[in-house]
Amino acid sequence: MKEIKFEHEHNVVHKINTAGETVVPVIESRLKQRIVNVPKEIDRASGIVVFGKKIKSLIFSTDISIIKNNNADAVFAVYPFTPQRSINDAVMDVSPTPVFCGVGGGLTSGRRSVDIALDAELHGAFGVVLNAPATDELIMDMKETIDIPIVITVCHEREDVSSRIESGASILNVSAGKNTPKVVRKIRKEYPYIPIIATGGNTPESIIETIDAGANAITYTPPSIGEIFSGVMEKYRDRFR
Repeated sequence: MKEIKFEHEHNVVHKINTAGETVVPVIESRLKQRIVNVPKEIDRASGIVVFGKKIKSLIFSTDISIIKNNNADAVFAVYPFTPQRSINDAVMDVSPTPVFCGVGGGLTSGRRSVDIALDAELHGAFGVVLNAPATDELIMDMKETIDIPIVITVCHEREDVSSRIESGASILNVSAGKNTPKVVRKIRKEYPYIPIIATGGNTPESIIETIDAGANAITYTPPSIGEIFSGVMEKYRDRFR
C-alpha cells in the first residue's frame, strides 16, 4: 500500500492510499489530526446496518471530547450510573455519529427505564442498551413503546438468549470478559442471523478472534483523557530539553 501526501492551498493535507486499483482519498485538517482511531482490525467485521447506516465500530465512552474526536462508526454511551436524560442528550448533541444510549435495566428499571428510552428515541438515538439484569417483561414493555432497536447485554454463556429475542431484543451486546469469543460463538451457532455487538478486548488478536467467532460489530474502549494528555504533555516538555 502506497501513501501519497500533498498540501492543499488551504493547509489541508490530503492522503491517498493506493492498493492495486483501489484508491482511498483521505482528507485531514491541520487542526484535527489528533483523533482517537479505532483498531483497524475492526474493518474485518461485517457490520450491522441500522437505519441505512453500516456500523462496525462503536466507541465505548461518554467523554464528550473523545466522542467529538474519533473515527468510530457509532457511540456506545453506557455508563455505571443511573441513566439520566441530561447525559444522553449531551452525548447526542455532540456526537457526529449515531448513538446507542444506556437506559438501565439494573437498579433503574420499570417505567423509568421505558421513559428514558422513549426520550432517547425522540432526541435521535439509534438504539437503547439494557443491562444484563433487565427482565424480559421490561424488554417487552419497552418494545411496545419505542421504535428503535433494543440492545440487551449478555455477560454469560448460560444467559437465556432465546427469551431475550422473543421478548423483543433486536441486538445482542456480548460483554463476557475473556469468555466473550466463546459466548459469541455459542450464540452464533444457535442464531445465525441475530445481530451481535461484542467487546473486542485490547489486542488485535482478541478483536480478530471475536469477529471470527461471529460478532458483527465491536465496541472499543479508548484511552482516557489523562492517558492521551500525558503523551501530549511529554511532547511539550521535549521542547525545553
